[in-house]
Amino acid sequence: MANTMIYKEDWSVKLQETLDAPTFWKDVCRVDYSTTRVLHNPYQTKSSASSYVRGAQYSFADFTITDDNVNINTTFVIPEFIDRADLAQTGYDMQMERAQRQGEEILLTVEEGFTGDYASLTLFDNTELGGSAGDIVATASNIDDVIRAIEKKIYSASGGRELTRNGAFVIWDPKRFELVRSFAMANGFNTSDQALMATASGIGGFNYMGFTHYVSNSLVTETSTTHIIAGVKNMYHLGILSTTFGQIIVDEYDPNRQSGIGIISRVDYKGKAWNNVKPLLYDVQVVA
Repeated sequence: MANTMIYKEDWSVKLQETLDAPTFWKDVCRVDYSTTRVLHNPYQTKSSASSYVRGAQYSFADFTITDDNVNINTTFVIPEFIDRADLAQTGYDMQMERAQRQGEEILLTVEEGFTGDYASLTLFDNTELGGSAGDIVATASNIDDVIRAIEKKIYSASGGRELTRNGAFVIWDPKRFELVRSFAMANGFNTSDQALMATASGIGGFNYMGFTHYVSNSLVTETSTTHIIAGVKNMYHLGILSTTFGQIIVDEYDPNRQSGIGIISRVDYKGKAWNNVKPLLYDVQVVA
């Protein structure tokens, strides 16, 4: 008799294993796995020093505390139906493959949510390179200028300490990532080796010119503009609801009166570029 059992525990384990895989958004974002509904970011106004004459009176400065917050309320589900005959004929290996594919889709969904939030970041266009307003025309001869201009922008926004502590990143589309790799490979043996091994980390990144460079197919292109994402690491905040992340619901009793089994996984998340760190996160607009 054919086996029509669904391996719930193994499916869940395989799904979790896939979700634990390295991704660039885990590397560059501040990721909180939480059971709360609201994601908080309390911050204070900066302290300031003033000159003082010995023996004179001084005045106290007030400071304020601001609590930016956002609800973790972006939800995606992956509901899949497996016919009982297909389940019997394909067995255990098919189930583990489906679990892995669900996990990969969840990771991609969060990735697309992050890269799709470019409008909440600080605009970075051709004026940052000393040109006229508009999209940057990135070429093999100026791709290093783009990287240096991003670094200058971080320092100009008083982000030097955060840059030193956390490091910086750029997420390129494949077309521009090829330019960066080519430039790195042409300028020194060590950097050439790093560029050649760009995918060895599992997240497609390599370090060059003080930045970690990643490649993604999830960057948004609108009409003639591609939105490259860059800035200081651990500034963009991602909140993920831990109680649904990597969990599955299995309906073994012919869901919707169909002869088979339903398996549902989901992700609940929210991303936010907080007001106090927005000057260190950039929507680098290049000609598509």
